[in-house]
Amino acid sequence: MSSEQAGASGDAPGETAGGASNDTLNQLAALADAFAAEAAEVADRPGWESLRLAWLGKKQGKLRGLMGRMKEIPPQDRRAFGQGVNELKGRVEAGLEAIDQRLTQGERQADQDASRIDVTLPGRPPQLGSLHPVTQVIRLIEEIFAELGYSVADGPEIEDDRHNFELLNFPPEHPARDTQDTLFVDGGLLLRTHTSPMQIRTMLARQAPPIRIICHGRVYRNDNDLRHSPMFHQVECLAIDEGISLGDLKGTLEAFCQRLFSPETKVRLRPSFFPFTEPSAEVDVTCSACRGKGCATCSNTGWMEILGSGMVDPRVLRACGIDPARYSGFAFGLGLDRVAMIRYGIPNIRMLFDGDERLLRQVRS
Repeated sequence: MSSEQAGASGDAPGETAGGASNDTLNQLAALADAFAAEAAEVADRPGWESLRLAWLGKKQGKLRGLMGRMKEIPPQDRRAFGQGVNELKGRVEAGLEAIDQRLTQGERQADQDASRIDVTLPGRPPQLGSLHPVTQVIRLIEEIFAELGYSVADGPEIEDDRHNFELLNFPPEHPARDTQDTLFVDGGLLLRTHTSPMQIRTMLARQAPPIRIICHGRVYRNDNDLRHSPMFHQVECLAIDEGISLGDLKGTLEAFCQRLFSPETKVRLRPSFFPFTEPSAEVDVTCSACRGKGCATCSNTGWMEILGSGMVDPRVLRACGIDPARYSGFAFGLGLDRVAMIRYGIPNIRMLFDGDERLLRQVRS
């Protein structure tokens, strides 16, 4: 209540707090001492907020309660009581302001201390990642075949039907040409479904054998599940020369798989069919998880299917300008993503493409 409001009670304008009863003045002095004691205990921002609400709160604040007692004060003491309450309110507000400034200064100092760089601490080395598992497998395979005298060939990812199917002896009605398996683009082109077109381009470009190449890269299929991705990586091997036989294929496969997995790895060939090889064979290797004993990974067979292979079909050689009466060759291909999953124990092919740094930090060559 203002002094003007207190004066409206009829007291003389010049009357001061000296006209109030001793009890009233003692109560206000006791409250002032109580506030000073409570303010001295405040050490943090929650404590300051509690003190502010206790004294200046609109609902249960102590000063609001004092103003509510005005009707109980004798008329001759009301003006002095109002002045005393206003003085107490000023002291409370000034005290809260001083505490706020003190706390603010302490908070700023704490922020500065937290952000200060301790130049005496040793430096923190940066976290280094690792090559992607597929990249590691590619480099290992290149290293293996370089020792065997092979070179690396390359080719486009967008192919035409001739290089992707026709010259590889795929008949016009072959299901691989259907949109359920192949991703087509405008202009009669398609996203290559395997890396074999690079073999065709190499044979067409060479004057004559011998040819010993590997080709790897991204390939695309209209497929997507836990073990398949619409985009994956593949590597293929091609060797053409005079006198190459099925025994050369098996010997190369054994040398390759034992370097890729372990020296104890065994290789098994099963008859199969591919349009561009004759004869053809699926290739199994001993399970890397159980070493051939049988487990859930290999369905208790002890073997894992790893790649397809075969002797290059004479019609493919002839279509590429190579005399099949003089030359023969073998070819095989495998999925790099599947090899990475087997080699590094990755359960889901999608993990290879999620970009999770935790996987890249764990998988090291």
